[in-house]
Formats: sequence, structure tokens, C-alpha cells
Amino acid sequence: MDVISCQELTKTFGRVRALNNITFTIGQNRITGLIGPNGAGKTTLLKIIAGFLRASSGEVRVFSEDPFNNLKVAANMIFIDDQMRFPQSLTLSEILASAAAFYENWDMELARRLFDYFSLDPEQYHHKLSKGMKSTFNMIIGLAARCPLTIFDEPTTGMDAGVRKDFYRALLRDYLRKPRTIIISSHLLNEIEDILEDIFLLSGGEKRLQTPVSDLKEFAVALRGKREVIDKLTAGQEIYYQKSVGKDHSYVVIRRDAAEGLLKKAGRDGLEVFPVKADDLCVYLTSRKRGGIDSVFDRY
Repeated sequence: MDVISCQELTKTFGRVRALNNITFTIGQNRITGLIGPNGAGKTTLLKIIAGFLRASSGEVRVFSEDPFNNLKVAANMIFIDDQMRFPQSLTLSEILASAAAFYENWDMELARRLFDYFSLDPEQYHHKLSKGMKSTFNMIIGLAARCPLTIFDEPTTGMDAGVRKDFYRALLRDYLRKPRTIIISSHLLNEIEDILEDIFLLSGGEKRLQTPVSDLKEFAVALRGKREVIDKLTAGQEIYYQKSVGKDHSYVVIRRDAAEGLLKKAGRDGLEVFPVKADDLCVYLTSRKRGGIDSVFDRY
């Protein structure tokens, strides 16, 4: 069953096209990482899924319904980001009690255990917390709500490294106890790779890739060798990344299946073959320049 379905989704803000003709589905009870650089359109996409924004064109369905201002979607979804606001008159413990009354699947025992673990003060007010502590409290709300669709948009803003690790561990542990559809956006795949089942790459408002994490690790390989050999071998191929190595060598990243076919046909001819880390591949696939920052200097 698909929890989310988008067909040719486009969103514009004036002359700016934040999302461009995106088509995808996200199934039930999966953890999906929405990965992309800042400005990729991640937050815009998530807010459309959550029903906060209306698409400019295309079709969006969440739980088989249009999510925009939809009570059914709102009752079965929670959206967590660093812009969350709570009534300033309520203490943290009062916010938890209010959340328990709103979310059908709310787990107060989990909320209290996490609350104590992260040493939050029940009499403190949300707007007086530090940025990192706000994110920690928001994370508790997101996990304890146990909504069928749970969205975390860059949820670890301001958290230190130890708290981020604890958050991802808590998310995975609770997901295994209570499976639901979780989307977590980030521009740092290496932090969340171990808890993800699927990857959705977004860049410049366009979908670059959607695949299981296991397939991403086998998606591409790197070749290194003499530049003239590399250039001849990869002519006409889609190159995800390329850089010069020394005086006359090149390093390129291409699809694994393409590389295997080329090497079978032409032989290795002094070429070295390397695996490509998943987080590096995500950077290459979403980079504006296939040579990365080196492209600034190669002809300087």
C-alpha cells in the first residue's frame, strides 16, 4: 500500500520553481531518507505532503486523499522541524499532556522516559529552551505521537553529536516496536544511512534517484587510470563525478553496470576500480558540477 503518491508534482513561488514535475510513491511502514543540499526543495516537498502547502500542478495523495487542509491527513500525520511553535503559556509537561489528548497513538510512557533521559525540566517553557534542547523536545513529540505518517525535517538542528546519535537510535528502536511510515530529511546521509530503508535524492527541485539503500551501495563505481584511456572508455557515458589526478590521470564515477560492460569489452588496460561510498555518491548526484569544487580550479 502506498501512503504517499505524487504524479508530476510542481510547485512555484512567483518565478521560482521549487519543485519540477516530480513523480514518486512511498510505501507503508518504511523509513525513507529525503536527501539533498540546502535549497533542493526538501522542505517544500514535505510541507506539500503534510498538507501545509498546495501544489501548483500535478497530483498529490496521502492516505489516498488530497492532503491540503485535510483533517484525516492531519490526524494521522505529524511534521517535526525546528520552526515548531507551542503556546508560550504551557510548560513542557503541559505540552506533553496536550499532545496525549490529540494523538490517538500517543505513548506517554515513552515520552516520559525520553524526557527524563535527556534531562528536560518539566516546568520549563519551550520558547526559553536552547536551540538544541528545542530540537530534542520536538523529537520526543514526534516519536511519542506514533503517527502512521511521521515527518522529520532536518530534526537534529542544534543538537550535539551525542544527542543526534541517541535520537537516531531511539527512532530506529521505536520504529521496530511500532512500524510506521517515516520520512527524515537531511543533507548528511552518513548520519542516517544505517537507519534508512530507502533513499530519495532531490536536487534543484528535481528527483535524482529513489532506491533502496542496499541498491545505492551498488549503484556506481569509480575508475582511475590514464586520462586518455579514461576519456576513450567513458565517451558517451553519463559521468557522475570526474577529477584530475596528478599530471595525466583521471578519476571518474559512473554506473556500475555501465562500468562492468565497458571493462568486459575493453579490458582493464591499467585501470583501477574502486567502490563509491553512498554519501559521496549522493553528493555527486546532486552536485551542480560533475567535477565538484575542483572544476573551479582546473582551468584557472
